[in-house]
Amino acid sequence: MIRKSNECQIEYREHMRDGDGTVQITNFINGPEELCGKGRLFAKITLNPGCGIGYHMHEGDAELFYILKGTPEYNDNGTITTVYPGDVTICPPNTSHSITNRTQEVVELIAVIPYE
Repeated sequence: MIRKSNECQIEYREHMRDGDGTVQITNFINGPEELCGKGRLFAKITLNPGCGIGYHMHEGDAELFYILKGTPEYNDNGTITTVYPGDVTICPPNTSHSITNRTQEVVELIAVIPYE
């Protein structure tokens, strides 16, 4: 199967996980069945300046971010770090994280949420 870029569903989430602004999510899959039931998200996330995903815990799943563009601030279980293109963040089950764009540039990242 091939899914063309114009066939990917785009959604906008305002104040995602109590974060600032509106997050754009380009979904590469149409549901967990396309990840063989082993996850629920494979997407590109776009954070415009001042936008972010609020601090939250992962229970029963994990989340990985691959930074494509920009330099967002990543909260890794209470430790705040700037991440750069090519960096990978890993939030294992039962840990917390957030990501925020505090710059004037657009941030783009790939996100994957696999089940535990």
